[in-house]
Amino acid sequence: MEYNLADLFESVVDAVPGREALVYIDHPGTGAERRLTYAELDAAANRIGHHLLDSGVRPGEHVGLHLYNGVEYLQTVLGCLKARIVPVNVNYRYVEEELVYLYRDADLVALVFDAEFTGRVAAALPQVDGVRHLVRVGTPGPGPGATEAPALPVVAFTDAEAAGSPERGFPLRSGDDQFIIYTGGTTGMPKGVMWRQEDLFFSGLGGGAPTGEPVQKPEELAERVAAGGDGITFFPTAPLMHGTSTLTAFIGFNFGQRVVIHRKFVPQEVLRTIEREKVTSVSLVGDAMLRPLVDALSGPMKGTDCSSMFSVSSSGAIMSDTVRRQFQELVPNVLLLNNFGSSESGFNGTATEDSGPERGFRIRVNSRTQVVDPATHEPVAVGEVGRVAQCGHVPLGYYNDPAKTAETFFEKDGERWVLLGDMATVDEEGVVTVLGRGSQCINTGGEKVYPEEVEQALKSHPDVYDALVAGVPDAKWGHHVAAVVQLRAGAVRPSLADIQTHCRSHLAGYKIPRQLVITESIRRSPSGKADYRWAREVAVAADGSIPVRSD
Repeated sequence: MEYNLADLFESVVDAVPGREALVYIDHPGTGAERRLTYAELDAAANRIGHHLLDSGVRPGEHVGLHLYNGVEYLQTVLGCLKARIVPVNVNYRYVEEELVYLYRDADLVALVFDAEFTGRVAAALPQVDGVRHLVRVGTPGPGPGATEAPALPVVAFTDAEAAGSPERGFPLRSGDDQFIIYTGGTTGMPKGVMWRQEDLFFSGLGGGAPTGEPVQKPEELAERVAAGGDGITFFPTAPLMHGTSTLTAFIGFNFGQRVVIHRKFVPQEVLRTIEREKVTSVSLVGDAMLRPLVDALSGPMKGTDCSSMFSVSSSGAIMSDTVRRQFQELVPNVLLLNNFGSSESGFNGTATEDSGPERGFRIRVNSRTQVVDPATHEPVAVGEVGRVAQCGHVPLGYYNDPAKTAETFFEKDGERWVLLGDMATVDEEGVVTVLGRGSQCINTGGEKVYPEEVEQALKSHPDVYDALVAGVPDAKWGHHVAAVVQLRAGAVRPSLADIQTHCRSHLAGYKIPRQLVITESIRRSPSGKADYRWAREVAVAADGSIPVRSD
């Protein structure tokens, strides 16, 4: 047995076959739900894995998952891994051009998709070579384009399940088998991060140990599960098509615990599920998900019993200090964790308690993480700005992109390293302060401003519901800082001077926004990640006369 995700899952199944593994709850108001034990989920995944093999998909080939959250998503991921087929996540918000790019770039040979996306799939496939098998979840409805027929025959997911064997009997697997996570980031087309499953297990999944201690041998995982009992319920609330949520589900499976998922994020339904299912651990993405929970708990869901929860964790975006305090007042015993990591590095560390608008996003990193000079790859001195890097269990590179791989991954002292896009400093105690993505850094009059720290200050304003910050070309300063702001319902529209006065108590003068754009809503990905291209376009379109900066 090796550190292969399917092998490890099967070892947990054999240890606790009757334990509840997965709860799927549809909403709103449908009452539809499915509950599967570990043995039932194992058999369901076997069926899909065998169907794909029987349909001509070969081990090592790539299958796209163009799906909303559902049992079918995790069932297909597990089925692929069992059959040594590589699952590839597809962002369900992508339109035709983006889908064509991803289908081609990922070299998909098969696609499992929700019926709602039939029209988009039908439009994209004629422009893609290689896809030869389609499996559709559900029945197309009356929506625009939903009844368009793809150029290839389509197998109903239920028929695929019925045709596939519920037994195991798959080829011998390896820790070298791949898992690819496509990440869109904040700029450019998506990139496929190639992980060896063994590396992903130890980096993204924490070695599978609830105590944080790495397992010494693969068999030890099931031994810990059998000895540790159950009682923990993981609730990844973001879309599974983003790596964070799928990996959170696998952490739950590696612990032998229960995983709860919803089709979509609806705050009131999330809180009802927390109360009913006695959820203990919630994962989400930043204020875009935490703030609606605060609003619901303060309003229509006031009094919801959240006492079962002991942690709420965020990765991919920061839970701001202001919104964390508001949630803590409503659910005082919960531990709020701002985790730092990425599709390229897995988990790096967790923010310190003193992180906030004044001190920045400070994290205590693991022993494999450093801040390095991007040119020499050597550690920077205390207080100097460098880029976050991680060694050891890191990805192999980007699929189909050797140039970007060479820019991001390197070898030093016989170890593989990944160079992340996050700029940071490190102090005498080894605590890392993350400044922000280098690609989003705003150079204004020779000073560097990272949007994340300005956004934190903006969100602490009582009338600001959400905010993004972008740099806009400026004849005098090169670029100026522009704030794109969504106001709270019923808020009095603030002036630029109001916003500037508020920010001055948190930020140096050169970081203060010189432009304010009020927008009806902030555009983010389904998981809550910032869309900085959109923010920049909005700010540039609204650009007018900019007040002279006086620091």
